[in-house]
Amino acid sequence: MSKIDELIAEYCPDGVRFLALKDVAQIKNGKDYKHLPDGDIPVYGSGGVMTHVGEASYEGPSVLLPRKGSISNVFYVDGPFWNVDTIYYTVIDQTLMLPRFFYHFMLNQHIERLNTSNAARPALTQAVLNKIVVPVPPLPVQEEIVWILDSFSTLEAELEAELEARRKQYAHYRDELLSSGDCVSVSISSLATLRDGQRKPIKKADRTTGGTPYYGASGIIDYVDGYTHDGDYLLISEDGANLIARSSPIAFQVSGKTWINNHAHVLEISDSYTRRLVEMYINSVDISSYVNVSGQPKLTKTNLLDMKVKLPPEDKRQEIVEMLDRFDKLTNDLSSGLPAEIEARRRQYEYYRDRLLSFDRLAA
Repeated sequence: MSKIDELIAEYCPDGVRFLALKDVAQIKNGKDYKHLPDGDIPVYGSGGVMTHVGEASYEGPSVLLPRKGSISNVFYVDGPFWNVDTIYYTVIDQTLMLPRFFYHFMLNQHIERLNTSNAARPALTQAVLNKIVVPVPPLPVQEEIVWILDSFSTLEAELEAELEARRKQYAHYRDELLSSGDCVSVSISSLATLRDGQRKPIKKADRTTGGTPYYGASGIIDYVDGYTHDGDYLLISEDGANLIARSSPIAFQVSGKTWINNHAHVLEISDSYTRRLVEMYINSVDISSYVNVSGQPKLTKTNLLDMKVKLPPEDKRQEIVEMLDRFDKLTNDLSSGLPAEIEARRRQYEYYRDRLLSFDRLAA
């Protein structure tokens, strides 16, 4: 018998009582922060920490529940904080429930399903939240559940921190290798042949479903019948906000039969190691000087071909690519390395959270 089973057998053998959230916690509105002095107290909105100020709306601990916007976000705050009007904070009766237990429970609620607003922007009301039925096991049971689930959360956080450190290490190592003294600066036009002429956009209504990936500025957007290109190419985003924001790669490789629309430039670079290095370089540097920003950001054909990239000597390119790819796989490959381990720990946490927060209801 597990420790949880023993505690349940001791404290609540006949089941657990369930209460409406309004009987366990008070839900409090947020307020504007712009009049407050600067400081080190975090200001929370529905998307997370927005800034820091010198006063607190509550000293904590508390579970923050979104009112509108990113309503799937739930935050646990152990110290003082300020919250704006897009997110509520909760004052929990700790004689009934541990704030950390309530946090794990709310993560298990799939809170987006509680949205009752018909507006385009999701929203939650206090009336809806107050009606949530919450299991209230005895505090020793809550403490054990919190300890177990926090153990998974801590391990995941440690892995996330290690992954972030590895990514910074990779970026530093990559930048050093691609800017060392023996690297030379060359224009894209001297390395590649532009194959934009074969591109062909298709409106969604006119596409015939098939097995060929249909590429736009940021990757695959559909699968269609037929193809425009057949071979190994490097695609570079031609337009779109991502040219400036860089929230996803603007250079990516394709291989085999593909259909490419007019939002991605198509470069043919015969040597695979050179092609990979150009991809890495463009994704790692600021190219804003080549982007026209009047209206929608756009990287013209002329500016792309004039772009300079730094490359190591030809006899070192294979070795450098293989080293960087091994490092890249460790930090970015979802099927192996740290990302795969983090995903496994996340699934493990969700599995045990779902099981541990399922209780037999105490008969009335």
